[in-house]
Amino acid sequence: SVPQTSPMSRSRLVTIVTKQLPPERAPRTLSTVLAYESAADETVFVFGPVVVGLLATSLGAWAPIIGAAVLTLVFVVAFAMHHTSAPARSREDRAATLDPVSHLARPGLLIAVFGIFSVGLVFGSTLTSLTAFMHERGDAEAAGLLYGTMGVGSAIFALGVAFFSPRFSLRYRWIVFAVFNVVGALVLSRSTDIPLAIAGLVAMGVGVGPLLVTIFSFGAARSPEGRSATVMTMLGSAIMLGQSLAAALTGTVAEIAGSDAAMRIPLAAACLALVAGVANWALTPSGRRTA
Repeated sequence: SVPQTSPMSRSRLVTIVTKQLPPERAPRTLSTVLAYESAADETVFVFGPVVVGLLATSLGAWAPIIGAAVLTLVFVVAFAMHHTSAPARSREDRAATLDPVSHLARPGLLIAVFGIFSVGLVFGSTLTSLTAFMHERGDAEAAGLLYGTMGVGSAIFALGVAFFSPRFSLRYRWIVFAVFNVVGALVLSRSTDIPLAIAGLVAMGVGVGPLLVTIFSFGAARSPEGRSATVMTMLGSAIMLGQSLAAALTGTVAEIAGSDAAMRIPLAAACLALVAGVANWALTPSGRRTA
């Protein structure tokens, strides 16, 4: 029931960039904006549970719930009322500039949704398998700290996307950073000690942050007219769905077969993201227009 502020924010920023900036400035600015959005998501994903844990242990289990309610009431309302919000339009005006719902099922857009769903699978399986890995070593509480090496690196490299050359086009980026993700997940799956696991997580962080920005950029570019908020919600929801399903599956595998088997699931998820990148390559025309 919480308002989908994150996809609405991306949709609003994409609209501002594409409608109000000169065409020559829009692509780089859009990369910067989406990089910031993804880095913010990564930072909250890593440090949010830490804040919740501190509030719960110091004040009680009620504190983070009340805190979330206050944040929602104050900042979501402020976001809704901000002057950058799109002005209200009549149903007739909106219908005149609104693409059909069927355009949301175009292959190029669906492969972006599947790709970001795969990234969600990587997130959920990595954290859960890492928790099982550390639990077998008697230090399950440290799993979050280790996972932070991927999350912080991911946020840093996501911000770095803004400095990439336009010649390094989006379809190349998907393949390259998906490969980083696969290599890191492969190292993680072979980990027998903590330093090797950290090395795998760092390599995954290099890949997963820019990969998120790249897929969101494809989503923004392929959004049907008037459907950008819907597309961003599809992408954001796909991450959460993948994360939840992977966490449940990985936890079950860890309980039945141990952490060694569970640590192979992030590799399978990373390979799915790479396969989606290859499919996207086939669906994306070459040329500077896709940069």
